[in-house]
Amino acid sequence: MRIKIYAILSLFLIIASFPASAQSYGLGFFGHEVVQDKRTSLDLSLEKPICFDHNFELSFDLSFMPGYTDYFGYIFRLIDEKNRNIDLVYDMRFQENKHFKLIIGDKVSDVSFDIDINKLYKNWYNLKLRFDVELQELVLLADGKAYHQKISLKNECYKLLIGANNYMDFKVKDIPPMKIRDIKIAENGKISYHWPLNEMTGLKASEIIKGNDGNVTNPMWIRKMHHDWQLVKAFEVNGAASVALNSDKELLYVIAEDSLGTYDIGSQTLSFKRYSSGKQQLLSGNQSVYDVSTNKLLNFYMDQKLVSTFNFSDNSWDRKYVHPDVITIFWHPNKFYSAADSSLYMIGGYGQYFYRRSVHKYRFTDKKWSISEPKGDFTPRYLSALGGVKDGVYILGGYGSSTGQQILNAKNIYDLNFYDFKHNVFKKVLELKPKNEEFAFANSMVINEKTGSYYALTFPNYKYNSSLQLIRGSLTSADYTLMGSSIPYAFHDIHSYADLYFCPVSKRFVAVLLLHDEKTNVTSVKVYTLYGPPEEYRADLSKESSVATNKYFFLLLFTLLAIAGFVVYRWRKSKVKNKKMGEISALQVVKVEDTVTGGSEPVVSPVIGPIKNAIFLFGNLQLFDKEGEDITKNLSPLIRELFLVVLLYTIKGRGISTEKLTEVLWLDKSVESARNNRSVSIAKLKLILERMDGCQISKNTGYWMIDFNEHNVKVDYKQYLNIVNGEGEIDKQSLTKLTKIVNRGGFLSNLEFDWLDSYKSDISNEIIDIYLHYAATVNPMDDPEFLIGIANTISYFDPVNEEAMIIKCKSLVYLGKHSLAKTKFETFNKDYKVIYGEEFKKSFQEVLG
Repeated sequence: MRIKIYAILSLFLIIASFPASAQSYGLGFFGHEVVQDKRTSLDLSLEKPICFDHNFELSFDLSFMPGYTDYFGYIFRLIDEKNRNIDLVYDMRFQENKHFKLIIGDKVSDVSFDIDINKLYKNWYNLKLRFDVELQELVLLADGKAYHQKISLKNECYKLLIGANNYMDFKVKDIPPMKIRDIKIAENGKISYHWPLNEMTGLKASEIIKGNDGNVTNPMWIRKMHHDWQLVKAFEVNGAASVALNSDKELLYVIAEDSLGTYDIGSQTLSFKRYSSGKQQLLSGNQSVYDVSTNKLLNFYMDQKLVSTFNFSDNSWDRKYVHPDVITIFWHPNKFYSAADSSLYMIGGYGQYFYRRSVHKYRFTDKKWSISEPKGDFTPRYLSALGGVKDGVYILGGYGSSTGQQILNAKNIYDLNFYDFKHNVFKKVLELKPKNEEFAFANSMVINEKTGSYYALTFPNYKYNSSLQLIRGSLTSADYTLMGSSIPYAFHDIHSYADLYFCPVSKRFVAVLLLHDEKTNVTSVKVYTLYGPPEEYRADLSKESSVATNKYFFLLLFTLLAIAGFVVYRWRKSKVKNKKMGEISALQVVKVEDTVTGGSEPVVSPVIGPIKNAIFLFGNLQLFDKEGEDITKNLSPLIRELFLVVLLYTIKGRGISTEKLTEVLWLDKSVESARNNRSVSIAKLKLILERMDGCQISKNTGYWMIDFNEHNVKVDYKQYLNIVNGEGEIDKQSLTKLTKIVNRGGFLSNLEFDWLDSYKSDISNEIIDIYLHYAATVNPMDDPEFLIGIANTISYFDPVNEEAMIIKCKSLVYLGKHSLAKTKFETFNKDYKVIYGEEFKKSFQEVLG
């Protein structure tokens, strides 16, 4: 029996109680937020089906991952010897609030139920499906209730597939973003199989009773995600940036000089909005906080006694800096907002060779500043971690000296202090004892008063190539434990900054690293996340992975050599028929084998061979240099926009004038400032494009252009225009080539600029018109499968396109797939009502006409 499994390298969220120390485990599944061939699959019957002689029961724990817009698809699929499928599916769109459905064959059974999705985010729920041969029924137990379904059963063998699969005619690609653990199968009340899914690494789901191990392709185990920090975003912004977290909405704000960056932790999307109030001349050492009680984003600079509030409705700051100014004397202070007295507090800091212990307070009620020297023994310092509780804040460690003078015995500090802001007093709680090398702290720590524990990030502050290490400590004990892996950290004292946040909904820790380059006035931003509760630090984890890999190394080497020999043989025999394979683009759309049952999303698969000198504008923007390296990450937000403006004006015309370029990118700046910004930005872009062969920015014609040779540099948008604007009607061959291009995704789907909207709209309308025009020339009886592919592509750009729905329904009927046609029609009706707020006017019979 041949089985093909395409699964995902999935990144996922984990729901667990914070900060409990119990281990979290299971397997996370990614669904519609990624392309089909990157969705998670678990096959528990890879070698052979699972057979039963008695009544049996399948059980597992299920939870959902929050932060996604689409919860739809298959949780599991059982296939018996008669090729009858029994599926548990979830569809958030069911209007009768029974989102879980048990499917038998191609019919929805009487078993349907619901579990509140907010509870599924926060808890694990045990589901059980009993196969009762004597009573000839299925019994599903969920959330304390039992649901019965009469069915013809006998003792036989089953395929058991969780999530996505590519098995024969039972392929599944639609799955919700979920987590599963502790899969068990019991016969007559006795457990026969148990897959805990508690692995840290590997491609195997261990079965601990009979050794009937399952197979996971490209897994991302939950336990590992609780140990390894993941770099989820790296980018650059203009100015001396600062950061703040909206923990309620899990939005990380990056306050830049010209715009506000917002990184959504849940959806992992980054967006920028330019300030309507003009450039905010941020001074080095500025800090930001977000107050969830008032929903205010605050940026402050202690030297100028400045606190500026951001207005989200019109993207403006209410106060501006006095610029230029002398360098700050308050580097790396700790700060917190107190809702109790509507005040912003700033503690400590460093500058002009002095460490400080003073507390600066800004009261919003009367907009007044005050400075105090609190009571208690508190060493002047900076590089400390602060965490707030109900009655005050804890301040942990730092670097400073008892006198405050840098020249007099400055050293690392490891005490934990409590600051009571009501009585303005410090109280020492305990003293940590460093286990290895000396360290300081990132700016914040995360505290849980219920368990009396905290999490903080430490780093050796005596070297540039440093690293951040999470620790878990107690508010009543000096002991602490290393947690999770380390994070590379370039510590350049006053030019670098690190902070730690916690997202209570998704239970994720967020580490933010900033490094400001004074010469270019650009700040690099790196965002890391770790799922909570974290696992204890394991130095042997990478070694363990290597051992597991080496176990099969020689077998793999032998296999590769055999394949290489076969390839060489075929190559010689075919006389180098494939010598142009290296020029194929980064992603090639492949034919969907189950087109008649597929949705509207494209299916893409990687092409073997390096991708060189290529620019992709459909889907996410991607640039590959002449060595095949993805250089998209080198484009800062401004350089990216500059590149796209010039490129699109080049492809669509003769380029862009300096005046128009200034209007698009630097309208808010003076003539001199715009000129300086343009010169710096173009110089940076030139350096990046030098890594490509035959691609550069120039002004030889008086207009700014991206000069590129079509034979050397592959630009998918240019290829698209060559097909669309070619002579004669578009035939099937041309349409197939076009589909390979547009099925990467919408035009620059990951970018939002005002000037780009017209491009996106025009291209979407053009694609829809081309496909509809061609479809009108094809008789559904002649090529129904190709028409279904056309309808899928149209629906990808317009989900409620009536003509595409009609084409697909008629084609499915011609193929004898009447139930699938009816399902497509019903799904269209639901989507139509959601978007337009009214029922679709035509009936299914009228559509088939």
